[in-house]
Amino acid sequence: MLTYIIISVLLAVAPLIVRSERSTNIIAATFFMVQVAAIAAIFHFDLIDSTLLSIFTADTTAVVFHILMTCVLGFALLHSSSYLKAEGISRRSYKAYYTILMLLAIAVTLVYYSNNLAMTWVFLEATTICSAGIIYHREFRQSLEATWKYIFVCSTGIAMAYLGILLLSTVATEGSLAYSDLSNVIAEGNPLYLKVAFLFIVVGYSCKMEIFPLYTVGVDANYAAPAPASAFISTALVNAGFVSILRIYMLYSSTGEVFEWARHVLILIGVLSLAVGAMFLRRTNNYKRFLSYSTVENMGIVAIGMGIGGLALWAAVFHVICHTFVKSSMFFQVGIVRHIYDSYSINRIGNYMNINHIGAIGIIIGTLVLLAFPPSPLFITEIMIFSEIIAVESWWLLVLMLLLMCMVLYAIWSRTLRLSYHSNQDELHLSAVNRRLSYSAAVLLLVAIALGLWQPEFLTDAIDNIVNLG
Repeated sequence: MLTYIIISVLLAVAPLIVRSERSTNIIAATFFMVQVAAIAAIFHFDLIDSTLLSIFTADTTAVVFHILMTCVLGFALLHSSSYLKAEGISRRSYKAYYTILMLLAIAVTLVYYSNNLAMTWVFLEATTICSAGIIYHREFRQSLEATWKYIFVCSTGIAMAYLGILLLSTVATEGSLAYSDLSNVIAEGNPLYLKVAFLFIVVGYSCKMEIFPLYTVGVDANYAAPAPASAFISTALVNAGFVSILRIYMLYSSTGEVFEWARHVLILIGVLSLAVGAMFLRRTNNYKRFLSYSTVENMGIVAIGMGIGGLALWAAVFHVICHTFVKSSMFFQVGIVRHIYDSYSINRIGNYMNINHIGAIGIIIGTLVLLAFPPSPLFITEIMIFSEIIAVESWWLLVLMLLLMCMVLYAIWSRTLRLSYHSNQDELHLSAVNRRLSYSAAVLLLVAIALGLWQPEFLTDAIDNIVNLG
């Protein structure tokens, strides 16, 4: 693990000392290969569930989400080169962008592998610093505002999570905050302390998972950052928030009454996130904010699945995995739209089907998958969550979710049709049409559709392991 960290950090900072953009691209490709090699080494040397450097564990959760992060990172690096060149930025900014993106990838990876409550907190704070650099990269007034807002709100959220960690430390034996050590003694903790700790930690980490109440910083971050980086933030970084909350969720599973209370908190947060997504999807006039609110809505569904538990928890993990492929594909496609129209305005751009039919088809199919139309894998996850809700006879939750999801369906589908077929009112840059990038973004979407048609045994076994069903 130490070798991986050293090599990755050296490669991440290397663009700052090279002279050409071509050298930066080669370094970025090498960095990607290091991620692939690290994952391959875990399987080759049978390091699954092994503890590394005492604060990292290569458990199934970490490895699965590292694989997802690496997939998105590869496409993000590919699309970033074309995106930045089209933006006409300076060589210095080009190199700085890649450095910050790679450092963010390292921080996210360390969150996945951390087996210690305090170190997870440290690495999540590191993602805040790296994300801030990417958000400000375009150096617009809105970028500066979004950057300061992101730093302030995320720091506030992380501080709240720190208070929760302090409360949890009251049950720690010999000062150990390792998840495995805490799981053995947490049931003996003061119920009030445990409840307040869970609330602080989940609310604090909500700025990373992009759920209620601190979801706003994620929306602003995705709006201000370059589209390929937005794809990474809205998937890999959101997944880091999810993994952090999931580990706390699993930690509390032995606390009896406190765990039941925690599950109800997650259901409430999930419903509020779903409601926020449904309301703002209809009101926003920017396609990147639009996709960000879709992330809030989807993570709300995930939170509800975690709160319901049982097979709904399994569905929640599968939902996050599939959402990673779908949402990253959509952000990459929208990045291509940005260079053709030089705008993200929902009310002004249109006729995309006649301008870039490959990209338009990718967005239309991506929208159908995002809205959970079969053979979308999200259809499977949502049906599983609904089945568990019916099993526990929580009819009010079922009705409310269906109502909000109908609002989401109308908002997303109407805007997709507007982009594809409505008349265009903005200036066009037809020279920016890059169908090869549209095809590459569609690859991620095809992976998601394949998972809707067939779930390989190794994936289902991995999710069983993550949620302790097998």
